[in-house]
Amino acid sequence: MTQENKKLLLYILIGYIFSVALRYIWVYQFSGYAPFMHHGTFMINTNDGYFWAEGARDILAGFHQPHDLSSVDFAPAQLTAFLAHIIPVSFETLIFYMPVYLSALIVVPIMLIAKRLHNLEMGLITALLSGIAWSYYNRTMAGYYDTDMLNIVLPMFLLWSIIWAIDTKKNIYLLLSAFDILVYRWWYPQSYSLEFSFFAMILLYTLVFERKTLYNYKLLAIMLFAMMGLDGYIRLALVVVAYALFLSEKFEKYTFHILGFSLVSFFVTGGFEPIWFRLKLYVFPTSVSQVQGDINLHFYTVMQTVREAGHIPFETFANRISGHMATFIVSLVGYGYLLYRHKIMIFSLPLVGLGFLASFAGLRFTIYAIIPLAFGLAYLITQLANKYQDKKIRYGSMGLITLAVLLPNIIHIVQYRVPTVFDAQEVQVLEQLKKEAQREDYVVAWWDYGYPIRYYADVKTLVDGAKHIGEVNFPVSFILTHDQKTAALMARLDVEFEEKNFNNPQKGSIVEQMMRHYGFNDANDFLFALENDDITLPKKTRDIYLYLPYRMLDIYSTVALFSNIDLMSGKQRKTPFFYVSHNFMDKGAIIDLGHNIFLDKQQSVIRLGANKVPIKRFVKTEYDATGKLHVDEQLTGYADGLNVIYMGNYHTFVLADDQTYNSTYIQLFVLQHYDKSLYQEVISTPTVKVYKLKI
Repeated sequence: MTQENKKLLLYILIGYIFSVALRYIWVYQFSGYAPFMHHGTFMINTNDGYFWAEGARDILAGFHQPHDLSSVDFAPAQLTAFLAHIIPVSFETLIFYMPVYLSALIVVPIMLIAKRLHNLEMGLITALLSGIAWSYYNRTMAGYYDTDMLNIVLPMFLLWSIIWAIDTKKNIYLLLSAFDILVYRWWYPQSYSLEFSFFAMILLYTLVFERKTLYNYKLLAIMLFAMMGLDGYIRLALVVVAYALFLSEKFEKYTFHILGFSLVSFFVTGGFEPIWFRLKLYVFPTSVSQVQGDINLHFYTVMQTVREAGHIPFETFANRISGHMATFIVSLVGYGYLLYRHKIMIFSLPLVGLGFLASFAGLRFTIYAIIPLAFGLAYLITQLANKYQDKKIRYGSMGLITLAVLLPNIIHIVQYRVPTVFDAQEVQVLEQLKKEAQREDYVVAWWDYGYPIRYYADVKTLVDGAKHIGEVNFPVSFILTHDQKTAALMARLDVEFEEKNFNNPQKGSIVEQMMRHYGFNDANDFLFALENDDITLPKKTRDIYLYLPYRMLDIYSTVALFSNIDLMSGKQRKTPFFYVSHNFMDKGAIIDLGHNIFLDKQQSVIRLGANKVPIKRFVKTEYDATGKLHVDEQLTGYADGLNVIYMGNYHTFVLADDQTYNSTYIQLFVLQHYDKSLYQEVISTPTVKVYKLKI
């Protein structure tokens, strides 16, 4: 083994251990903290992780229910199930630590690229910074069990194979580049856009710098075969055939014919359609979507409420990529200089472009720009250090500057104490529900809780982290934010029509299918009939449960958005009043609820800025030592006004108009006032309440 390769392996080991070690800080901070643990092991801290965990669990069990939306056919679940067979740890331990050890593999392609640029020290600095940069750490920390644990690792391997292919012109890198794409697509089906961007960059590079180099056209052709919209095994077969042809000199004259065939095949198989879909989703989002059917209904789109797809301040954008604004600016300069000195690095531009998309399409994309800009910063550091002839001074200066740029990211890691998705008490509720419910039963809950509910309670849900477009969110939002009777009717309709649609798919949304079934052409007429109990329910085929957690209180207004819309016109209705205050100050005569909202005790009014609104009723809730909820309601005498609820155990004030006060969520969870002819209380805790539908 050469001295260079020994140093390469040493640097890979250092970068890997550093990345893994810092991800154990969170583990150390919460070691022994019972609310974050289940069966003696930490729980994961990302909702989507329970989707993959459910699939892996079902693969290991060897079965799952039809239409339960399990992820058994997806790569993360399959890889997890495979690792569960060969690694002697509990399943919960495995999924908690997988992000720690898989994400750290990012150092391998980084160091291999650095080797090609003949600057291993630059690679080590890049690996150290990239492995713990804000955005990358946030999405690959211990417990963040999601596709992100390999979503940057795999495209970096693709970048490495492309760089080595273009630079060496060796045939093996044709195959490796295609294999990288196949694996990346298997792991992350949404990888189309980045794959196509790499392809476009190679095409541009070839046309500008190497128009007569036949090898580059071979690379483009084999990449297209790997990228086309066909089953993975078919694409693999095409890649192998193309590679075999390219190895034979007698087929070189047909290179452009093969390229043309691959290009036509790519577009014919719908290769560009997923790219356009992603652009519309993140770059050109709309607040209202129109669902085509016999009746064109309008629904509120979820992209307006997803934080990771929202606009972010520029400082946040810079910090998430480089750890600090100053580091970000220097990184940009260094990256420009790196491109000037090593034009082969222009193939990293798609990653930078996708990362910069975050400035207007959401913080989730910042993760892609981290490594190219870290390369730029590391290149500057090594170039400055190389001006010193003395070896000790040269390496010492590199070490000090590297430590300085790492420090903001390390501080962030120490301070980033995110909680687990659910706490131990919530999981206990779901495990209790699992004993009560059957696998074919449905649990109605907001989409944020869909995956964990399915994982722990092993039931079906109407919405979850993937199934939450406006048309499916509408009925669930309607159930949670309308009166108990109407909510019960909608819950039964939504579940039965959902099941019916699985076996006999109909066009249009579930709401439209309900309308057609009952002979309505106007959604407002249908909902009016529902609210007036003028609808005959379909035959009951399974039980339905309502999962109502305390944590939903803070997102109630967001939940209400999805059903507070005129389905015929798409216009938002008047927003119901709802306000929650956890941090308030009692100043004697008034209580400062924050945001320029005050509760005037003497006048029994709520001051909303310059306006005064009378208090219609004041309600105080309190749990006694036995866990029983006591509700003390006092009417003030005003016919109209706001309802004030003080949740004593939670140290929380809630202000609500009558519509919100009478909603199913407020009545059943906050006040525990439920219609016993419609609902049966199954589980009641201060954290979560579960009710079973009787109709």
